Amino acid sequence: MADADPHAPRPAYERPESRRPATAEGTLEPLRDGKRDPYAAFRIRAFSFYSLGNLISVIGRLMLFVAVEWEIYGLTNSATALGLVGLAIALPVVLLSLPAGHVADRYSRKSIIIWSQGISAVCSLALAWVSWNHLKLPAWPVLEGGNHLLASIASVFERQPNYHFDDRSLPLIYLILLVSATGRTFGWAARSSYFPTLVPRETFANAVTWNSSAFQVGSVIGPALGGLLIVRLGFPFIYALDALCALSFLLLVLPIRRTARASRVEQSAWQSLVEGMRFVMSKKIILATITLDMVAVLLGGATALLPIFAAKILHSGPIGLGWMRAAPGIGAFVMAIVIAYLPPIKKAGQTLLWTVTGFGLATIVFGLSRSLWLSLAMLFLTGLFDSVSVVIRHTLVQLLTPDEMRGRISAVNNIFIGTSNELGALESGLTAAYFGPVLSVVGGGIGTILAVLGVSRIWPETRKIGALDAQLR
Repeated sequence: MADADPHAPRPAYERPESRRPATAEGTLEPLRDGKRDPYAAFRIRAFSFYSLGNLISVIGRLMLFVAVEWEIYGLTNSATALGLVGLAIALPVVLLSLPAGHVADRYSRKSIIIWSQGISAVCSLALAWVSWNHLKLPAWPVLEGGNHLLASIASVFERQPNYHFDDRSLPLIYLILLVSATGRTFGWAARSSYFPTLVPRETFANAVTWNSSAFQVGSVIGPALGGLLIVRLGFPFIYALDALCALSFLLLVLPIRRTARASRVEQSAWQSLVEGMRFVMSKKIILATITLDMVAVLLGGATALLPIFAAKILHSGPIGLGWMRAAPGIGAFVMAIVIAYLPPIKKAGQTLLWTVTGFGLATIVFGLSRSLWLSLAMLFLTGLFDSVSVVIRHTLVQLLTPDEMRGRISAVNNIFIGTSNELGALESGLTAAYFGPVLSVVGGGIGTILAVLGVSRIWPETRKIGALDAQLR
């Protein structure tokens, strides 16, 4: 993609009968032959390369997550152990997201993405080795002590004493997940602030939709394939395959040309991070949408407990687990395609509140379901509703943020959203250990609906958010 000045003024939307010329790189504006072009973002080569790499990376990562959850639950029979997976992934997000955002604004975002993918590949290979040799690991005191600590944590929450932490691979698995999450935290801040520079501002909403779609396609293929490969080829093969997927993303990012960017941040890390927090706090629309998504995912996410539902409630095994993990992705992908073809959402605020409410209701029904097909249908609906809220939130956050602050704002967003996914897994695991998985999921769905009411009351301007394309003006 040809370099462009990110501060240069963009032309306003032209009338529907106009057609915009292509650039030297083949970039087209959202209007084509007098009609809205649903594939505008893919006519930009840099975005196409990035999206393909992102899709491959997501497939590998979600295959790995399905395998890790099933392996850990099989080794421990503990809901707490599943929650601790979320904690291991959330800690780097909580501690390092703001520094990662500062780094993304100060150094080459492309280089950070490449290094983070390399770290991810190494960690996945390490998981493959540990899983392959888990019965041969020596009785080192540090491993025995790690298992003793894990068992002590579980004893606080588990009401049924049928859990066990005796496999020496467990502390190593958690450690590798922690290191991998550290690399991903820096990579996420760089990726979130890098991909908006690949497309013109007018095409950004379309790019967000397709970027979300790539994630949702990966969310379908990855878990379903992971569940099948657990049965066919085993855990080490899946972890090694994820390493190959991470390297594929690295290789697809390499040929993308360097884009022009805003001047580098010259303040100290602390000053720049405080500035990013102040910006978010000053924008009530951004703060409200991020908060709503954070609380909904924190309370309403049932993903961490799917191995328990697959093993003990729905009796569907690892293949059923894979399809349950894939069902939200199917729903989200279907909705993303619909959004891509429809005109921009006109009442984004009301739509956001209603879709998060629907997410909570579908979560409640899933928790009460004893039928695999009904459970899959409800998970499908959670993904469908979540896709709408993601497009609205991400579009608002990026379009209302200056380019020179995108890394820091993406980091703040990551703290809210990234930690809510993983801390939600911790919350779900611990509450399931104490109250049972059904009550944990149903209570989370109710909490999500209450969060919608709270956000609507605290930030009434959320209900008044209008058309997304109006945010471009």
